[in-house]
Amino acid sequence: MKIDHLVVNVDAYIQEDKERIADIESIGLPYMPKWGKGTKGFKVSNLWIGQEYFEFVRIKAKDGGGWVQEWTTKYLAGHRGLIGFALEVENIEDIYHKLRSQSVDATPPEPLRFRWFFNLLTKTMPWRNAYLPEFTGVPFQFFLQQMNDEKARKFMEQYMVPNSRDQGVEGIAEVIIHGELTEDDIRIICALFDDYEQKDGSITIHLGAQRICFVNAGDYKVEVLLACNNPFYAGKEIDMHNLHIRNT
Repeated sequence: MKIDHLVVNVDAYIQEDKERIADIESIGLPYMPKWGKGTKGFKVSNLWIGQEYFEFVRIKAKDGGGWVQEWTTKYLAGHRGLIGFALEVENIEDIYHKLRSQSVDATPPEPLRFRWFFNLLTKTMPWRNAYLPEFTGVPFQFFLQQMNDEKARKFMEQYMVPNSRDQGVEGIAEVIIHGELTEDDIRIICALFDDYEQKDGSITIHLGAQRICFVNAGDYKVEVLLACNNPFYAGKEIDMHNLHIRNT
C-alpha cells in the first residue's frame, strides 16, 4: 500500500489563470492543465509528482458529467480542497473483505466509468476503486485503487508528463491532516492500516518511505510534503484553498 494521488476540488482559476499556473511551476512542479481528462460536466488537471500526483477537479455542470456523484454534490455545495485520498494497493479484494469484516462499509471494487460525447459513449478506466466511508470530523475520504495489470500501469505511466521528477521533486513523502477526528473516523483508520501509532491525540501511519499523519487540531488543513533533492526548489511552497504544498 502506498499514497497514489490526492483528489482536490478547485476553482476555475487553478486550471485557467496564467499567473496561478506560473506560481505552481515556480516551485518545481510543471503543470499543463489543458492536458487533463474531462467532459462537459467536469474538468480534471493532473500535477504529476514522480509516481504520485494531484488530481485537481472542477465541476462545470450540475450533473457532474459522469464524475463521482457524491463528490459532485459536495463541490456544488462549496467544498474545496482535498476530497479523495487514493491509496494504491495490490490486493484490493482482500482489503475490501477485511474492512467489511470490521464493519467498515466500503464499496465493492469496481472500475471507474464516466459517460462522454453527449452521454452516448462510456469510458472505462483500467483500474478498480473501492471507497471507504466519508470521515465525519474532516471533509474527505480514503479510497483504494488497483491497476488491472502491469501492462495497464505502464500504459498510464507514459501519460504522467510533464513530471516534477525532471526538476528534482521526486514524489509525495508525507501528508499531514490537521483536524478533529471522531471515534468512527479513528475506527476506519485502524481497520484500514496495519502499521500505525497513536500518541497524544495524533495518529502516524507508515507506508514504507511515505507517511500519513493525523494531527488533532481545531482548524482543518492539509499539508503535503514533497521529496525534493534540488536545492533550488527546496523549501519552496504554495497554498491552494486549504491545501499547503511544500518541498522538503
